Amino acid sequence: MNTTAAQFPYPWQRCKVIHLVRHGQAMHNVEGDKDRNALLSPHLFDAQLSPLGLQQVCKLRKEVHARGLFKRIELVVTSPLYRTMQTAIAVFGNESSADEGNTDNFSAKPGGPDCPQIMAVELCRDRLGVRPCDMRRKVSECEALFPSIDFSMMDGEDDSMWNPDIREPEEEIAARMVLFMNWLWTRPEQDIVIVSHGIILQQILKVLGNDCHQAVSSALCQRFDNCELRSVVIVDKR
Repeated sequence: MNTTAAQFPYPWQRCKVIHLVRHGQAMHNVEGDKDRNALLSPHLFDAQLSPLGLQQVCKLRKEVHARGLFKRIELVVTSPLYRTMQTAIAVFGNESSADEGNTDNFSAKPGGPDCPQIMAVELCRDRLGVRPCDMRRKVSECEALFPSIDFSMMDGEDDSMWNPDIREPEEEIAARMVLFMNWLWTRPEQDIVIVSHGIILQQILKVLGNDCHQAVSSALCQRFDNCELRSVVIVDKR
């Protein structure tokens, strides 16, 4: 078989490398595995990483540095929920900022010049509505907890996206991911990390894989494990 028939050259300037990272295990994952109804508990509001989740992000940080990936990353885009910001800081922040968000052992310190910019963006947050674990904190509280994250792209102080009565349909998540990826393509950076949630990352890959072979698309869109990193190249073919 002629393998070159499926190979196409594209200018590097029209490509981006996207690294998709699901947050580490969070407390709502732990409680939800025991009882799905627990996800409706107000005690799980904006759930934080579990002890296992903290171990997972430390392990991923070591892997990212060992592979030389840390030095290539130009931008980290994170969901503004606590568990994703903890993951983004712990994995891609510098040694001082990696301590943010772990209130048991760490103090929040500003980041330094050696780590990529980390930006919180509403469009890539978790599925909206009903579950308190998917509601975000006030921006001012987030800024105090994570001073090295850029919150300039946030839509307002309070969470106006979360609805206590309606769970966001998957088609609306898909439409939101189209908007998100359109925005991401306007960014000047070529090597970008997205730290988000399992269903969001799957929808991003579905949006990107519309014209892929079905076997490739199915493999890309498999469920993400906690703290899994999956990298893809996206191409502007216009």
